[in-house]
Amino acid sequence: MEYDPVKVFLAEVFGTGLLVLLGDGVVAGVLLAKSKSQNAGWIVITTAWAFAVFVGVVVAGPISGAHLNPAVTIGLAVNGATPWDHVPVYLAGEFVGAFIGAILVSIHYWDHFKETEDKGLKLAVFSTAPNIRNIPLNFVSEVIGTFVLVFVVLAFGTNGSAAGLAALGALPVAILVWSIGLSLGGTTGYAINPARDLGPRIIHAVLPIPGKGDSDWSYSWVPVAGPIVGGILAAVVYGAVWINAMGM
Repeated sequence: MEYDPVKVFLAEVFGTGLLVLLGDGVVAGVLLAKSKSQNAGWIVITTAWAFAVFVGVVVAGPISGAHLNPAVTIGLAVNGATPWDHVPVYLAGEFVGAFIGAILVSIHYWDHFKETEDKGLKLAVFSTAPNIRNIPLNFVSEVIGTFVLVFVVLAFGTNGSAAGLAALGALPVAILVWSIGLSLGGTTGYAINPARDLGPRIIHAVLPIPGKGDSDWSYSWVPVAGPIVGGILAAVVYGAVWINAMGM
């Protein structure tokens, strides 16, 4: 498929927007007061995030390959699957989509934010945080989770039109993200996506969310830098080690 920056931008906006709307939406439903799904638990959150990825890939996949994630975009660029001059368009679409998704979650659950006293739970709707705050290990957790994501995407190859999560197909990539969440997400909340974490965190800081606290900027670099490093490492290991070892 011929690269069209406008179409790619819009595909990433809609795909990432839906991803964040449904992903942050399930966190809001589980954590905020007086929601019908309050206290539904981790299985519900990880499952809904997997479905959110499924929806984003279905929407954006045929047009942009469905990166939906700056770590995926950068990893694919390092690998050579995505030209570097396409990267800014993907990143712009991903962050704009994340902003829109987070705003819609804020509107949808506005009354429930009002009813919730815990400021930490309100922030958790928008961004990740570790249960045990150990910044070096938190960073490593994000690197490992994102490494798995990008390495498997590369192992599946491209879908014939544009490299991205759609290379796996919507259902397989949803299962991959579900597996990462269940197995590796318990430490930091598995951001594994800078746009998914930083975009909504900025919205949390900007919007007058009822009774909100601070946006925890001291931690905010971890779910940005960790996934980017994980994506780059996956691309390097896949290209320099896996391909050579397998004789591919």
